[in-house]
Amino acid sequence: MCPACWGQETAIDGIRSAFRFEGVVRQAIHELKYRNLKAISGCLAALMASYLRDNPVHGEVLVPIPLHRRRLRERGYNQSSLLARELGKLIVLPVIDDGLHRLKDSLPQARTTTVEERRKNVANAFACRDGMLSGRSVILIDDVCTSGATLEACAKAVKGAGAVSVWGLTLAREI
Repeated sequence: MCPACWGQETAIDGIRSAFRFEGVVRQAIHELKYRNLKAISGCLAALMASYLRDNPVHGEVLVPIPLHRRRLRERGYNQSSLLARELGKLIVLPVIDDGLHRLKDSLPQARTTTVEERRKNVANAFACRDGMLSGRSVILIDDVCTSGATLEACAKAVKGAGAVSVWGLTLAREI
């Protein structure tokens, strides 16, 4: 845990990130996320798979962080879903794309400035569907972790729905 998180109760069991969110990795994520370069998702997932081989995380299913339906309609795809599907093929884990959904159409986390704003922005924003994740060890997949607020909010929903453990795995982490 980072020093800022010590003493705080969390739902997530841990967060791992393959890279720092800088340089070429930052540029690649921006190309995937904002410039419709979906074809890069396989290469980025291969980097995540390589990281996982060296730094294993216990999990039996991959669950991408969902976008709100409005944002999904605007973008046309969910970058976390693309990464999860490609990663699932490489490490032979199933992807449950519809087990978690976003209830709130909140401000993009990139537009918030403090950790507290980020936490409030995603508080109660996620819910699980139909007990699909109950009794399972889940690995949440996202592109970037900045404060961990989104992963924590998702973990809270997933554990509240009966998941045994919840880890977060992101391509990059902002330090």
